[in-house]
Amino acid sequence: MKLQQLRYIWEVARHDLNVSATAQSLFTSQPGISKQIRLLEDELGVEVFARNGKHLTHITPAGEEILRVSAEILNRVDRIRQLSQEYSDETQGELSVATTHTQARYVMPPIVASFMKAYPEVSLNLHQGTPEQIASMAADGGADFAIATEAMEHFNDLIMLPCYRWNRSVLVPKDHPLAQLKEPLTIEQLAEEPIVTYVFGFTGRSKLDEAFSRQGLVPQIVFTAADADVIKTYVRMGMGVGIIASMAYDPVQDSDLVSISAEHLFSPSETKIGFRRGSFIRGYMYHFIELFAPHLTPALVQKAQRLQTRAEVAELFESIELPTY
Repeated sequence: MKLQQLRYIWEVARHDLNVSATAQSLFTSQPGISKQIRLLEDELGVEVFARNGKHLTHITPAGEEILRVSAEILNRVDRIRQLSQEYSDETQGELSVATTHTQARYVMPPIVASFMKAYPEVSLNLHQGTPEQIASMAADGGADFAIATEAMEHFNDLIMLPCYRWNRSVLVPKDHPLAQLKEPLTIEQLAEEPIVTYVFGFTGRSKLDEAFSRQGLVPQIVFTAADADVIKTYVRMGMGVGIIASMAYDPVQDSDLVSISAEHLFSPSETKIGFRRGSFIRGYMYHFIELFAPHLTPALVQKAQRLQTRAEVAELFESIELPTY
C-alpha cells in the first residue's frame, strides 16, 4: 500500500469518480491512476469503487470506510509536511482562504494587504463560493480557513471561532419615499416594498427572514443575488429596495443611493472563521487570523484547538465582547 494510491482514490472520489479529470488535476495519466487503484484493491481484497465496464459508478460500502481512513492519513501526512516547513522556513508557504463575495470585496482587502506585506513569500489563494461550498472546502482540506456567516455549523469537523458581529442597511435611490423618513424605519414599512436582497443561505439572510416572521409578515422579495454589488445595481434600476450587509455600502462609490440603518429591525449576524479539527496551523496562519479578528490571539486559538466540543468553544468566547463591523 502506497500513499500515492491513497491520494489517487481520495482525489477520484473528490472529482465525482471522473478519472480523467483527476488525472488532469494531478498532472498524471488516466491509465496510471486506474492501474494504481486496481493494485490497491487487489492488495486489500475489496473494491473501493464499483464499476460498469471501465467506468466507475459508485463508492462501495467498504470504499466509504477506506476513503474515510485515507483522508485521515493524508491529512496527517500533510501536517508532517507543514510541520517540516514551519521549522525550515516560516516565511514561505501557502495559505488558502475560502469566503463569500461580501467578505472578499469589503472586508478582506486591507487584511490581505497587511498580510502580504508581512509575508511577501507566502502565496495567498482566495476562493469565493456559497457558505456551504466554503465550509466544505475547509472540511475537505481544499482550504486552510473558511470565513462565512451561514452554514458552517453543519460541518462537525470544523473548529469555528467568532470574529465579529454585523447588521444590515436598507438602500434606496435618493428620490425614493423611504429616503425622506424622519422616524426610524419600521418592519411594516419595509414589508410594503418590493425587496432586493441576498439568496437564502448567504450573508445572514436567515436573520432577515426571521425578523419578518416574528411580526407575522411576508416580505415581497422580488430579486435575490449572492453579490451585494449586483443587488445595488438592481436597486438603481428601480426594481426594489435593497437589504445588504452594512459593510457593503460605500459612501463614495454608492453616493447615488441612500443607506438607512436597519440594525433595530434585524438581529445581528456573526461571522466566523473555521478550520479543520486537528489541522496544523503555521505561524503566519495564526498571524492572518489575528489580522482578521484581533481578539483571536495565537494563545486563544491554540486553547480553542485543544477543546473537544463546540459547546466548549462557545463557552470559551462567552466573556469576550466581539467587535461590530
